[in-house]
Amino acid sequence: MRCMNAFSKVMKRLTSLQEDAVIDPSDLEVNAMHAALAPLGEYVGSIGMERPLAEYGKEEVLRLIEVVIDAYQAHMLDEHERLAEKERVFLEERLAAQQQPATGSNTRIPF
Repeated sequence: MRCMNAFSKVMKRLTSLQEDAVIDPSDLEVNAMHAALAPLGEYVGSIGMERPLAEYGKEEVLRLIEVVIDAYQAHMLDEHERLAEKERVFLEERLAAQQQPATGSNTRIPF
């Protein structure tokens, strides 16, 4: 569901721009791209760094794409889960603060 929601947001941004416009990646997306570099390097190293991309066979190119996409998606999922946990803790703290009775004139705003 998270992936579908994220995709929906991207598609809304795309449709609001011109067809040929390029959307700059978010910081999260840039970090995911960087996270894909090590697995990409490992794969390319395993099949031969000296080989030009034009000499890769179809299966090698498909595996290269899979390695990059898997690493990118894994980073995005981990980061989304980390942010969701951070938000959950924050909201639980705010809820706990709201449930504490106010003492005297010390009325706290939960946010």
